Amino acid sequence: MSDGAGRSCPASYGYGPAVFRRAPDFAAATLYVVGGLYGNPQALDQVERIAALEPDATLAFNGDFHWFDTDPAVFADINRRVLRHIALRGNVETELAAADAGFGCGCGYPDDVSDADVDRSNRILERLRGTALTQPLQRAMLGGLPMHALALVGGARIGIVHGDAQALAGWGFAHDRLDAADAQADLLQQFARANVDVFASSHTCLPALRRLDGQGRAHAVINNGAAGMPNFLGTHHGVISRIATTPPPAGLPVLHELAWEVGGRMLHVAAIALAYDHLRFEERFLADWPAGSAAHASYFGRIAHGPAYTPRQAYL
Repeated sequence: MSDGAGRSCPASYGYGPAVFRRAPDFAAATLYVVGGLYGNPQALDQVERIAALEPDATLAFNGDFHWFDTDPAVFADINRRVLRHIALRGNVETELAAADAGFGCGCGYPDDVSDADVDRSNRILERLRGTALTQPLQRAMLGGLPMHALALVGGARIGIVHGDAQALAGWGFAHDRLDAADAQADLLQQFARANVDVFASSHTCLPALRRLDGQGRAHAVINNGAAGMPNFLGTHHGVISRIATTPPPAGLPVLHELAWEVGGRMLHVAAIALAYDHLRFEERFLADWPAGSAAHASYFGRIAHGPAYTPRQAYL
């Protein structure tokens, strides 16, 4: 691996906001965006249950649906179930399909992530690559997935990405970047160049939902953080994004919601709690990643107790 493995990314990861100035790839009345499943089959079970509540729902998996699933049977099952739906490749899928491991996990980690964390992520990817190499057809399918998609929900244009409006592993939609003093003007410029109303992302592993208004048009960035891991301190649920022309149905665990009119129709953008079977997931995780392993060191504290992050930080 190169010295920058896990921090630097290949030029092919870049695309820029103007790529979304195109005809929509698909239309949906109700769209669920599921990022960061991280190889959690119990979370995928719950995604399917929630989607079944709305027969017209479209599922879009925006990358990193693999990560902890080193068991070949689990890996193949997640691939099969996810690829029934709209799917994008995240940095995990991209690096699993890559010809070499020179960019490590492909996370593009910023400087405030420790070298130890970066090294462990590279080692997780290296082990997961061993699983993927036993399934060449599945691996080829991952490499053929797109990096971004454009959906039409009612009258709204929705840019679906893994990272941000600039690149596959961009961190521009991280909660702290969204709240930076100079962020709003730059974000509004990106929305204008992309001609989209909402960007739906993941990648940074912590959720955020922000509305921006400029030049008579409302916009939002919704980052679901992680569908397959806890997102808040003291919790055991994932988070997914719902974007629809109707409000969430009664009984759906809404964490935060924004709504405004686009093209004469209401647009509802909501963060939804994903209450998967935590005990079964934890048991599976410990079987594959026991104490002393790279994933255990990096993630078990979060899986057991949630990260040091609150809904107030996610949904200002």
